[in-house]
Amino acid sequence: MKPDIYLDNSATTKPYPEAVDAMVEMLQTHYGNPSSLHRKGLTAEKEVDKARDRIAKALGVKKSELLFTSGGTEANNLALFGAAEKYKSRGKHIITTQIEHACVFEAAEELQKRGYDVTFLPVKQDGVVELEDVKRAWRDDTILVSIMYVNNETGAIQPIQKIGAFLKDKRKTLFHVDAVQAFGKFPLKIKEAGLDLLSISSHKIHGPKGVGALYIRDGVHLTPLFYGGGQERNFRSGTENVPGIVGFGVAVERTLREMKEATERMAGLRDLLIRELAQIERVHINTPTATGLAAPHIVNASFPGVRGEVLVHALETEGIYVSTGSACSSKDKIYSRVLQVTGLSEPELEGAIRFSLSAATTEAEIRSAVQTLASTVADLRLLSRR
Repeated sequence: MKPDIYLDNSATTKPYPEAVDAMVEMLQTHYGNPSSLHRKGLTAEKEVDKARDRIAKALGVKKSELLFTSGGTEANNLALFGAAEKYKSRGKHIITTQIEHACVFEAAEELQKRGYDVTFLPVKQDGVVELEDVKRAWRDDTILVSIMYVNNETGAIQPIQKIGAFLKDKRKTLFHVDAVQAFGKFPLKIKEAGLDLLSISSHKIHGPKGVGALYIRDGVHLTPLFYGGGQERNFRSGTENVPGIVGFGVAVERTLREMKEATERMAGLRDLLIRELAQIERVHINTPTATGLAAPHIVNASFPGVRGEVLVHALETEGIYVSTGSACSSKDKIYSRVLQVTGLSEPELEGAIRFSLSAATTEAEIRSAVQTLASTVADLRLLSRR
């Protein structure tokens, strides 16, 4: 039996062994509640503080500016709802994009229902938002701009530094960035970009699931989503996920230590994958191929004549794991919102799948996966014509 080839690292990554070991130690030995006053509680609190320090240093921020959450979704929701509620006296206009992750896009739609005026910016064909569109959309009553760093479906990198520079003197406007797919892939220049809020997640960088963090710049206040014990400086009540936080800190330390080499390796694998995919008949690469426009670990491609979810399951039977950004049923065809706004045709939307790499991915796995993919696509196209 051939070994599995896992190419779905944007969905989740395999945890580092040392992160798992650290979590087990916290669960079995240092299991105290960090809010307790006794020794076991204080030990747990120190471990949380150590993890906070590790992650803050990796981000280049103060540890007092880092808030732990249950993951990227909660971090993004707290940023949007917390900022909108806290600063609504300044205005009720919010700017985001049509390609945001659902936890931002749907949060913005909910804010719209609550009476906020939300501008959803379009993107170019390469999936990148235009700085000029941000400038045109900004108003005196704009209280929040929320734009992701790396798109989770196409890997398109957004011009965060340029947008931050434009917003720098807009003192009443907060700038939030969903950096879930960017963190650990390249340095995040938070202070230089003038970011006020930034979301990250543990399980995208070989840490445990169920934990993330939100950077909140000193001086920024948010209305909490949760009320209770006042943990996390009253921003996020609830007993901290100590094992998850500690595992997150360990994963961050290794990820940042190996980032330069890992990023170069993944970029090389991404380019190899695109070259290999280009040999398949009627393939359409949806990830931008221009230098500097795409993250090193994501490739999205369409295979017209094949349904993406059928292809995902067909590859799974061969031990190859990829994903699709669309969900189709026999009654309704629901295509990826992100790919739709880039102008793909219906066959391209229907046949889209995403490959996402890690530093552990090998060239041999890429070549083997594409070889199997090519024959699978040919077989499925033949069946669809019968």
